[in-house]
Order: sequence, then C-alpha cells, then structure tokens
Amino acid sequence: MSQLKHEVEKRRIFGIISHPDAGKTTLTEKLLLHGGAIREAGTVKARKNSKHAKSDWMEIEKQRGISVTSSVMQFVYQDKVVSIMDTPGHNDFGEDTYRVLTSVDSAVMVIDAAKGIETQTKKLFQVCRMRGIPIFTFMNKLDRQAKDPLELMEELEEVLGMPSVAVTWPIGSGMQFEGVYDRIKNEVHLFRGDKSTLTLNEDGVNDPVLADYLTEENLTNLRDEIDLLDGAGNEIDVEAIQHGKLTPVFFGTALVDFGVTSFLNHYLDMSPAPEARKSNVGPIDPTSEEFSGFVFKIQANMNPAHRDRIAFVRICSGVFERGMDVTLTRTGKKIKLSQSTQLMANDRETVDKAFAGDVIGIYDSGTYQIGDTITTAKQKIAFEALPTFPPELFMRVSPINSLKSKHFHKGVEQLAQEGAIQVYRNEYNEIYLGAVGQLQFEVFEYRLNNEYGVDIRMEPVSYSVARWVKDKELKALKPFQDSRNMLVTDRWERPVFLFANEFTFDRFKERYEDELTLVDALDVNAEIGVE
Repeated sequence: MSQLKHEVEKRRIFGIISHPDAGKTTLTEKLLLHGGAIREAGTVKARKNSKHAKSDWMEIEKQRGISVTSSVMQFVYQDKVVSIMDTPGHNDFGEDTYRVLTSVDSAVMVIDAAKGIETQTKKLFQVCRMRGIPIFTFMNKLDRQAKDPLELMEELEEVLGMPSVAVTWPIGSGMQFEGVYDRIKNEVHLFRGDKSTLTLNEDGVNDPVLADYLTEENLTNLRDEIDLLDGAGNEIDVEAIQHGKLTPVFFGTALVDFGVTSFLNHYLDMSPAPEARKSNVGPIDPTSEEFSGFVFKIQANMNPAHRDRIAFVRICSGVFERGMDVTLTRTGKKIKLSQSTQLMANDRETVDKAFAGDVIGIYDSGTYQIGDTITTAKQKIAFEALPTFPPELFMRVSPINSLKSKHFHKGVEQLAQEGAIQVYRNEYNEIYLGAVGQLQFEVFEYRLNNEYGVDIRMEPVSYSVARWVKDKELKALKPFQDSRNMLVTDRWERPVFLFANEFTFDRFKERYEDELTLVDALDVNAEIGVE
C-alpha cells in the first residue's frame, strides 16, 4: 500500500454540532484529553480558576463561556489521526458552522438528554443531511435527570427524520445513573465506585452478575429496554452509517468523562476515512498524486501580538509539503506555501508535511478568500462553492474618532474577509453591516476595539432583506432607488438592493420583473463560486 493511501485511511475529521449549552465544547475537551493533546481539560464553567476551554481562544468566548469562532484541533489516538472542528453552537454563527461542515467527513451531534432536540441542533442536522455527512449522536448529561432513553430515540427519528441505532445504552439517569451498556462489546461500564467494566456472558444483560452491581429497578428496566431494542430496533449497519443513512447513538456525560472513551473507540471503527470530493472537473480522489485543498475559513489576529491572518485549508488530495508551489484557481497566481501551521485553538506548531484529510493553517497576507481552491494540478480545479447565509439584520457603522479611520477600514475589510460579518457600502461610501444574528454585531464591535483599537458607533437601520442584481451595472440601477430601498455594493462590488421587509421586496420585484433579475445570497454565491 502506498504511503499516501495508508495515511489517508488513518485520517478522521469531524465537526461537533449542537444547540448552545448541550456540552459540545466539554465533549471536545475530553476527546482531546484522551488523545493526549491536552493534559487537563478546562471546563467552561470553571472561570474562577481561569481554566477556560482549550478550544475557546478568543477573550469574548472565555468571558461568556460560549464558542463564537470555529477551532481546529488534531490528535493521534489508536493509530488514527483525528481532527476535531469545534463549531460555534450559537444561532448567530450558523454561517461559520456551515462552512466548517463543508470541510469535515462526519459530524458528531451532541444532545442534552434532559432537553432533547433543540432548534439549533435541528438546523445544523439539516445542513449535514443536505451534504450527506454521516452523523454520530452523543446523548449527554446522563448524570442529571434525563428524558426516557426510548423517548429520546423516538424523538431523534421523528423530529430529524433519520433512523437511529443505540450502540451504548444508559442504566438510569440523574441520582439513579449507574452506567452504560455497550451492545457491541457486551460490556457494562459502571459509573459509581472505581468506574470498572464488567464483561458479560453470552446471556448479555440477563447475566446474573449484574444483580450484584445494579439496583433492581435499573436492572429490570435495562433488560426490558434491551429486549425491546433487540426485537424492534434497527440493526447496526456500518455501511448505512457511513453513507449518512443511519445515526449510531451513544449515551454518557462529558463533564465527568463517562461514556466518552467507548464513543471515541466506536467512532473510529465506524466513521469513514476521507473520500473523493466533488469539483468542477469531477470527483477528486484523496489518494490522487496532485495536491489540492480549499480555504473554508480565514481568521485574523489569532495572535494579537503579530497581527497575523491564517487561512484554514482542508486538504482534499495528495500531500502537502512546506515550501511547495501551488496555483490559486481563482486568480491563476502561483503561490509558495512556505509558512504553514497545525493548530490547537490558538496554539500552533509548524507543519512540514500533511496529507489528504488534514486541516492546516497557512499564513495569509490578504491573498485568499473563503472558498478558494489551491492545487498543484495543471487543470483549473475548483471545489464546490461555500454558500453565504442571507443577512437579516443591518447596522450603519462608523468610527467615533475620525483619526482612527484608517484602522477602522482595515479592521472592517479583514473581518469581512474572514466571513465574520457581511459588509456593504452605499454611494457616499458609508458602511453597512449585515448579520444573521445580533451577537455577530457584538463580536464585530468587540474585535474592532480589541484588535484594531477602534471604538465604533453602530446605528440600526430599517432593512431586513438583501437581494443581488444580476447582469446590471451599478450606474444603470440608480433610477430604481426610492425611499423604500437602498442601493449598495458588497465587498466584491456587486450591486445589492436592501429592502425594509419581504412585502416591500415583493412589490419592487413585481414592478420591475421584466427589467431586473434579483437573487439572494445563496444563489448568487453558488453561481460565481465565492464564500
């Protein structure tokens, strides 16, 4: 077997998705702890001891105990090279999460077992389904009072419309939580005492030995539930799991690191290695000789002392070697990749070699855009475009101190390139921001102040709908402006109309349907292949 094929088969790359507070960042911490990537998992709750989650690197994340950017972390476990993408759980950062999900080969969905499936989980799940990404489900917080596990399984199938299969099963919950049963290995992992593992005989949960360890009520429930699952539940089918047609379900509690190891072991056995990815020239095989990858995220000022920018690249094929020359498909420009890094949140180390299925950071002086493809191939390869979510909230923004104008414009430009916010300008060069949710504005204000030393004034404006105009020059659109809309340009200088609401937009569209073709953000970006 060639070295490249061997290395690709060792790679596993997944994104963790959940509703805020379901325990996603805590699970990430514990997985990193098992992989030896960190010596001590910093819980999000323990702020007094200044132990912040390793994957939350931005100060505002530490203050609030939420993830607002995506972190990339890699570790080696049981001869597999595992990359975790810890995505923002907060609703306002759906865009960043969506882009991250384009770079992974599978997803881990974390669900709070007391609350069941919440809104944000449902949205992110739909994104995974749309892309055919295999989904592994971790029911978290079993050490607290939880919903009935059969009810949780039923909810998973009804709300998400996807068949599920329990790989591990909880024994009680809250004060009565006594452990989990591993259906594949026929083992019970005990929660109390020394957290030992019992290997059962061929009778499985009917093994008499369990009576010495579990309460009568829990044992009766366990036997009844496993009997029901064996008789009426779905069978474990690894092929269906790898094709995103069946979600395996695991139970545990990330906070006290219980059920995480068995989840990780089964995940590595069942999850797919990197596969061929769609491009404009057909599927690109990961074991192809030619190097190729795409930029799914740009992050500025990860180290404020150095004012640096890093483009995160998912390697799709071939081998990356530091110092290699690649072509940026969008411009046709040759680039030497001399500075490259692998990341653990904002800690980094230089990487000399990486393979398809790895994520690397390359230093960026403003060359890259989100969605860019880089390759050593002679063909003009371009991977699928990464869509932008249509903004729903708008603000006019300006610096309080006009002497800071230069820093202000630089900050706005860099944060727009990162995809942290959408930026528009009107004919008077006034700047308007578009966002999916309010928190994006708060993070934008915080970062401009913290990273660029600029205090800003933000004024809400009464627009909620943005539509791009196809095949028309800006000058030709000025006669269409009136008091109910505003003509602006986006950061690629494409003309955009902002409308107060859907009703105003519908009236405008009816009036000018023969003269103007209006499209939303998802359509326009999919067409031209940016963000």
